[in-house]
Amino acid sequence: MKDENLYRPYAADVALGRCSCGQHGSQHEHDAEAARARSLRGEKAESLSTDFVEAALVRALFPQDATRRRFLKAVGANAAMAAIASMMPISDLQAMTLEKAGPLEKKDLTVGFLPITCATPIIFAGAADFYGREGLNVTLQKTAGWAIVRDKVLAKEFDASHMLSPMPLAISLGAGSTAAPMVMPVMENINGNAITLHVKHKNNRDPRNWKGMKFAIPFDYSMHNFLLRHYFAAHGLDPDKDVQLRVMAPPDMVANMRSGNLDGFIVAEPFNQRAVYEKVGFIHLLTSQIWDNHPCCAFAATEDFVNQNPNTFAALVRSIIRATAYVNKAENRKGVAEMIAPANYLNQPQTVVEQVLVGRYADGLGRVLSEPNRIAFDPFPWHSMGVWMLTQMKRWGYIKGDVNYQDIAERVYLATDAKKRMAELGLEAPAQTYKKHMILGKEFDPAQPEAYLKGLSAGA
Repeated sequence: MKDENLYRPYAADVALGRCSCGQHGSQHEHDAEAARARSLRGEKAESLSTDFVEAALVRALFPQDATRRRFLKAVGANAAMAAIASMMPISDLQAMTLEKAGPLEKKDLTVGFLPITCATPIIFAGAADFYGREGLNVTLQKTAGWAIVRDKVLAKEFDASHMLSPMPLAISLGAGSTAAPMVMPVMENINGNAITLHVKHKNNRDPRNWKGMKFAIPFDYSMHNFLLRHYFAAHGLDPDKDVQLRVMAPPDMVANMRSGNLDGFIVAEPFNQRAVYEKVGFIHLLTSQIWDNHPCCAFAATEDFVNQNPNTFAALVRSIIRATAYVNKAENRKGVAEMIAPANYLNQPQTVVEQVLVGRYADGLGRVLSEPNRIAFDPFPWHSMGVWMLTQMKRWGYIKGDVNYQDIAERVYLATDAKKRMAELGLEAPAQTYKKHMILGKEFDPAQPEAYLKGLSAGA
């Protein structure tokens, strides 16, 4: 027999017929009220900070959780709190944490985004008022293309923005634009892209037969460009000679495919799924089939903005990390799709967005497939991913000469800051910032970037 009774008649610490505090009709009501209070407390940045400090100190005292539980059962929660407070200056440490954070330097902010599912954390943080919880008033500005995003950030029209993950590296190096030091403390999403072909190519699936075909990419400094080039080269095509690559704003790709201007494109969702929805294209492959859990989009700002507004930037980052953690949960995806699909955000049919976020989708070839990891949201900015992007910039001539891969990646991708902000929210970050990646069956070792480039033959 299971003790599932809401009134908990078999619980020794509960008074039968009422709750342990005597103010509720049952222990179930007591627990529900406590859960609501705890949830409201979690919405306040100050409470999150002070609670995290206290929890971290208790964890330091009791590294083994079983020992902590035995201690609490033996002495009771109130006695335990009093005993620990007598030994450790918890309130002083909490006050120091809040004092160190300091006031927000700027509360009214403009943040740019493109209407793609990669921007889900930035959009959701606004829709769910995560920015407001940090004391920020953020205006989200939808933007048509990546060059516009870059230019508005450099012109200080955007305080920070959704960016393609290679863009902060490229801007910092002056590749494709005026050089300006950039920082990227949060990766927004991994996976979430596809190569889509026009329906007339349903029987032309071998890339070796694609010479002369026209493909759209969203930007030169994009994972889309680097992954597509890598894929072409692995199948014996020279992406600069054998095919035509056109930079095109993501919202324009489906219309250009319909009009016959494109044979295919590689882009973030929901435009691959929208091409299937419009019956003009089919999904040839998900980019996760090239590199599973590859980086895509990120949140970035100029180094000047961060130096001038460190507390504001930290609050922005916490807002987006909190949103990232929420939208990454499978049980939240349908609700998130409903929230971000409308015209002020993605301006897409809800069914299109839901197929992307949930991972059960039509591929345009008559099949309904299930891939829960079609898109995922992971905020950690791996330095090793930045190093791979830099190898591809060098491989395809976007940057030349000697490249200090690790130094550049570590200067732009703020992994240490990400760890701090994640810890403030009670989230666990990786211990390391470098790892090996498997890309089209070939291992990339970030400690050996030049050897990796030399090992790529003309066809791979």
